[in-house]
Formats: sequence, C-alpha cells, structure tokens
Amino acid sequence: MTGRVAALFADSDFDAAVITSEVSRRYMSGFEMSDGIFVCSRDRAVLLADGRYFEAAAAAGLDCEVQLLTDARRQLPELLGQMGAGHTALETRISVREAGRLSDMLKQYGASPDERLDSVIEQMRTVKGDAEVRLITAAQRIAEAAFEHVLGFIRAGVTELELAAELEYAMRRSGAEGISFETIAISGANTSKPHGVPSGKVIEMGDLVTMDFGAVYGGYHSDMTRTVAVGRVSDEQRHVYQTVLSAGDAALSVLCAGVRCADADAAAREIIESAGYGDRFNHSTGHGVGLEIHELPNLSPRSEAVLESGNIVTVEPGIYLPARFGVRVEDMALITADGCVNLTKADRQLIIL
Repeated sequence: MTGRVAALFADSDFDAAVITSEVSRRYMSGFEMSDGIFVCSRDRAVLLADGRYFEAAAAAGLDCEVQLLTDARRQLPELLGQMGAGHTALETRISVREAGRLSDMLKQYGASPDERLDSVIEQMRTVKGDAEVRLITAAQRIAEAAFEHVLGFIRAGVTELELAAELEYAMRRSGAEGISFETIAISGANTSKPHGVPSGKVIEMGDLVTMDFGAVYGGYHSDMTRTVAVGRVSDEQRHVYQTVLSAGDAALSVLCAGVRCADADAAAREIIESAGYGDRFNHSTGHGVGLEIHELPNLSPRSEAVLESGNIVTVEPGIYLPARFGVRVEDMALITADGCVNLTKADRQLIIL
C-alpha cells in the first residue's frame, strides 16, 4: 500500500475512496493516464488502468496493485466488497454527472461525494517530497533556459505573439512536456494588465516587456515572471521595478515553516504601500505550485494557512499603472524549517536589452 494511501486514511472517518479525477488519481497512484480509477481502503490500493495504459502501468513498479479496467460497473463493487467498504468517499471535484453515476453504482457501500477526501488530498499535496522538489526544480531550469534564450530574441519590431511562441518553443526544445499555462508575453501599456494576453502588438524602444511562463516536467509545473526593458528605461520605470524587487525580497526574507501566509503577503504589500502604490498591487503575493499550477497554500491577505517545510510557493508582487506600464517579478521558493530556498536562479535585477 502506498504511503500516500496510509496518510489519506490517517485522520479520516471514511474507510474507502474511489478517485477518478486525473490529477488526484496521478498523485495517489504515481502514474499518469487520461482514463482510469484509483480505489483504496486502509489496507489495500488498486489502480484500474484503461487498456491504453495497462501495460505501462503494470511495468511501472507502482506501490499499488494494477488491474485492467474492463467493466467499472462490475469491478468497482467487487473491489469495495473485497475491501469490506462501509462509508466510501467520492471526490467533489468531479462533475455532478460522474458523482451521480458512481453514487448509484456503489450505493450499497454508502458512496457519496465527500469534501473531506478532496481536502485531505489537497493538504497532502502542499508538502512536496524530495522527488517532487527535483521535478519542479528541473521544470524551472527548463523555463530559465528559455528565458536566457529569448533575451537574445527580444528587440524592437518583434511582436508579443512571436515572443510567446519563441518562449514556448525554447521550453519544448529544452525538454518540457508542455507549458504550465497560457504564456504571458506583453509589452508597453499592455504590461499594466496582470494577466494580459499576447497580441500582434510590436515591441517598441522604451517598452517594458513582462513574461510570465512555466514548463511542465514529469507532470510538475514551474512558474516565473521577469520584466525587462528594451533600449532604455525611465526613472519612473526603474523606481517601480526596484520597488517590486524590494517587495519580493521582503517576502522571501520572512518565508519559513511556521510563518502565516498572510504575514508573508503583508511583508511584500507593506513595501509597495509605503512607496505609494498600494492600490496598484491588485493580486495575492503568491500561491503553491505542483501537479497543478495553482495549489495551496496561498500567500494572500485572506489566507489562514501556516507555511510548512516542503511547501513550494511563488513570490510575485507587482505594480500596475493603468494604460501606462506594469512590473512583476516572480520566483518560486521551497519552504524549509529555518527559511526558504529560492528555486529560481534567473537574474532578478532589471535587464535593459
């Protein structure tokens, strides 16, 4: 039985679980596939693998049984009967239709959506093991290699869409399985939009260019943002950049196991507010990263969470001046017992191309 399964039931009052969502199934089984079911109890775990994946799953050396999924209506009740299931938890993150289908199929085992199942898995995922840290770090190195590449590509006359495409191609060429999210590559006045969408706008001399992007490697995501200047930079742009950089430094300096997420957010926000830009920082300071690009915990003013060793969070303060320009600098940090390790090695100082 997997260590994750043991942790799943450590403080749970359900005695079996049926997991069908792709990300949770992958996390619990250690195997990625687009279709399948993970079934577990306190002393047994079975991955029902679709025929397209069965051979690979069976050969993967997983810490659970692997069976060929042929007829869920027969196999699921049989497995739960063998496990002596009573209260069987289903995920709440699946569709209402899927939940209804499973509840009807497994009503004799008290199967019903249970938010506690989702909550336990989400909390487990916040603490990364050594293998997960290695994969996220590898994904980050791929993204950084792409960033170094596009520093030689960015120039007046290149469009935002061309820059986004070049970033994504460079990540693929360096070994990325995919991109973490839709790449943001924006310039000039468009940088005042925190989640601006690349367009046919041509980069011009004097523009700031913001790139927010990440790579997927081994199923795990990276996330980074850098803002660079083309040709020249104004005193105001430099001041805003330095303010954002100082805000990021302040947050990174307080990150540590035992620190409240809201306090880490406050450390960055105080710098920006003191500089007179408090109303121009309109998002949280950071979020967890892992199998999904946005995970718990959140470095947010509203968060009640406390950081733990093994959390990996972004630190991404920003200042956005509508219709003029914006600046964001984002790193990823691994929380430790006595501080944090910045997993992002790309230059954080203002680069003028």
